[in-house]
Amino acid sequence: MPDTPGGPAGWQAGGMRLLPVRTAVPAALAPAALVAAVLLAGPAAGPAAADDRPGASGFTITDPRITESSGLAASRIHPGVYWTHNDSDDGPYVYAVDSATGRTVARVTMSGIGTPRDVEAISLGPDGQLYVGDVGDNRDGTWDHVWIYRFPEPKELRDTTVKAEQFTVTYADGPRNAEALMVHPVTGRAYIASKNEQRGGLYEGPERLSADGPNVFRRIADVPWVTDGAFSPDGGHLTLRGYFTARTYPWRDGRPEGGGERVDAPWQGQAESVTYTPDGKTLMFGAEGANSKVVAVPVAPAGPAAGGGPSAPGPAPSGAAGGGSGDRAAGGPAGQGGGYGKGVLVLAAATALVVGGKRLFRRRSDS
Repeated sequence: MPDTPGGPAGWQAGGMRLLPVRTAVPAALAPAALVAAVLLAGPAAGPAAADDRPGASGFTITDPRITESSGLAASRIHPGVYWTHNDSDDGPYVYAVDSATGRTVARVTMSGIGTPRDVEAISLGPDGQLYVGDVGDNRDGTWDHVWIYRFPEPKELRDTTVKAEQFTVTYADGPRNAEALMVHPVTGRAYIASKNEQRGGLYEGPERLSADGPNVFRRIADVPWVTDGAFSPDGGHLTLRGYFTARTYPWRDGRPEGGGERVDAPWQGQAESVTYTPDGKTLMFGAEGANSKVVAVPVAPAGPAAGGGPSAPGPAPSGAAGGGSGDRAAGGPAGQGGGYGKGVLVLAAATALVVGGKRLFRRRSDS
């Protein structure tokens, strides 16, 4: 499951600068870090206000069966409905939740597949099919393959059993843990974002998945520490989230471009999911836990596209002034002083605490 950030101060992928890596914190700071993280994490206050903006509509998942919601995908044929699933130890189930009430309106049982190991993500492709990513690896890269399941989004919302396809996935550079599966809404190509203590990777699948043999995913970029990701409905942006931050990157020629723009991701503890609303105007952020809340964060309109083209939606800025100046060399957002570095230390310690607790729970469960 989750890994802590690490590695060099600025990751590079083909000249692309991504999120800075945070400095490690001594274990002695961990007990106080969790409380301090809530106070110091910049996004904590912002999203609460953002959720009250016109057009935003968050909700609470009330189904007692859903205690580890680890992925979200907005339905295209059932307005206001979101597909989700539990993290692991639940079975081959996908749930449809009505955002107007927070209640489950359908549970889909996938047949024709093996026993899921660690389902971490869900995405809706341009073919109208749901892609379920059984891509987690609680043992940090010891499984030589993982799986993606696929089935058509049901036209009727009711409990049902569907025949799902199962695709075997391997990585060109060896096994790894991952929690994010994104299917591009235009090309239909699948991407997986891995997690690693040094750096994560964005992996591109083949043009079309095949059930006849392994589907080899190849690394195309370094990415920050990621728990989920989603493409905008027009395919022009990729949003990646972690426990404390999220960034949105322009998507050009099948690759993320630049350092991205910081988004007001909410503080949610075990923050595990993100998706766009079908109109692309809002990002929906979810988390694990009983009665977990899905927080809506409006997507702010971007300025004119490069080359004088039409404007495209962009993420709501996190309050840094200066029109896209990005992160400072020291790793902090523009407009923040030396106190940010201290905040980073506390957040890193809190991250280690969350990660360590979850790993311990998983290992005890496996024993």
